[in-house]
Amino acid sequence: MRISRRDFVHLAAGTAALPAASSLAWADDYPAHPARLIVGFAAGSTTDILARLMGQWLSQKLRQQFIVENRPGAGGNIGAETVVKATPDGYTLLMVPPAVAANAALYPKLDFDFIRDTAPVAGVVRVPNVLEVNPSVPVKTVPEFIAYAKAKPLSYASAGIGTASHLAGELFNRMTGLHLQHVPYRGDGPAMADLIAGQVQVGFATMTASIGHIRGGKLRPLAVTTVQTSPALPGTPSVSQFVPGYEASSWFGIAAPKGTPAAIVDKLNQTINAGLADATIKARIADMGGMLLAGSPADFGKLVTNETAKWGKVIRDAGIKAE
Repeated sequence: MRISRRDFVHLAAGTAALPAASSLAWADDYPAHPARLIVGFAAGSTTDILARLMGQWLSQKLRQQFIVENRPGAGGNIGAETVVKATPDGYTLLMVPPAVAANAALYPKLDFDFIRDTAPVAGVVRVPNVLEVNPSVPVKTVPEFIAYAKAKPLSYASAGIGTASHLAGELFNRMTGLHLQHVPYRGDGPAMADLIAGQVQVGFATMTASIGHIRGGKLRPLAVTTVQTSPALPGTPSVSQFVPGYEASSWFGIAAPKGTPAAIVDKLNQTINAGLADATIKARIADMGGMLLAGSPADFGKLVTNETAKWGKVIRDAGIKAE
């Protein structure tokens, strides 16, 4: 039997549409059973807190449990690798921390490439870091701080080598010509404890880790590290007002294994963006000092790519090595 050109074109078009139709049907049924939201850090970390906030929202709206599973270790790489190697079906997701932007340069022998091997789903929040000092340091502005630090040796605490608080300080050093001595700790808790006690004088911790101590008068904020100022610290300027071009922040989002069906990624993206528009979640994020990162999967993918290039250069130029 001969098939006309017109019939052939219609048949080919119908055949080509089958995978898309199948994917959409799969997305309609998704999720059919509980899913995992992997966190590469311990319970109580900023990544963990945000994962539980978004996991609760996804569970409520998609009528299946999104179970937060902590897989700490290797600067978040254990959690990331768990997701990279998972079946790309939407049932294993990663709460993406800013560490992924540094880890490619810090760990050159990783068995995966985060950008290549994951599919961006959605941004969630950007959290400023805070340039802050122990109240014993006699400065109240960034220019006063720079002048004081040039005359007197100072040290700054971070949550560990390659963390956002470390790299924010390193970038500040490079852009101001200062030589603040880096003192790495194992997490925000110990770093903040020694900063409050005066064992170190300076910090670049996340707003989430800092805000309670600032409000309690235990630390003095000099500036936030994002270009935008933060409503959580009214009257506190941005570092970039005094150091043009300076910007550093902690940002978080959600990713899936590479190859996850686009229809499922889109369904998750729409649900997460709806959560970021919810009054309760907006209030919770604002209380943490966060700024919403609602947008498309492509928007979040571009952020990860740009931040990976930016911080990779800082790490290589400074010769920073993983612990």
